[in-house]
Amino acid sequence: MHILTYIVVAGSTRPNRRSPVIARWVADLGEHVANAHFQVIDLGELGLGLDDEAGIPAIHGYKQETTRAWGELVAHATGVVIVTPQYNWGYPAVLKNAIDHLYREWQGKPVLIVTYGGHGGHQCGEQLRTVLGALGTRLTDAMPGLLLTRETVAANDGRIDPARDFSDHADDVRAALTELAALSASDTITIG
Repeated sequence: MHILTYIVVAGSTRPNRRSPVIARWVADLGEHVANAHFQVIDLGELGLGLDDEAGIPAIHGYKQETTRAWGELVAHATGVVIVTPQYNWGYPAVLKNAIDHLYREWQGKPVLIVTYGGHGGHQCGEQLRTVLGALGTRLTDAMPGLLLTRETVAANDGRIDPARDFSDHADDVRAALTELAALSASDTITIG
């Protein structure tokens, strides 16, 4: 039996960031929703340079090893979950950079967007929907927005317990992951 693999992208590299912890929580929920493996990808560890490919991703091959490695992760994933904070009503530049490094790998890829922030992240999620839609991804209708308390935002220390802090959102995230699994199952062939 072929095990499906999803990547969960932690979309921030800011000091004291919460995205890796939240991405791990989403991945854990995913493994209980679908018979699949969810691998967290930390953009802080990926090592992509800022616009460091000379060619246009839709036309030219990749010269940087980091871009090739990132491209392989996206290309071989059954689907992608993007976990991103909302910064000033938008999403982080490092996430836009990672998205823009690739082109063909996004075509037809099932994607779920999970946002978080003091306002939940709806505005940055809508921006991501526009960008990822233009790249030809297949987006879930669900787009959970996880609300951080004022105290958590003000502390700015990176500490968070998603199971506790987002307990009111867990069912929404599970439903979104179920939708992602159904979307990706519509074109997955199992070879046994």
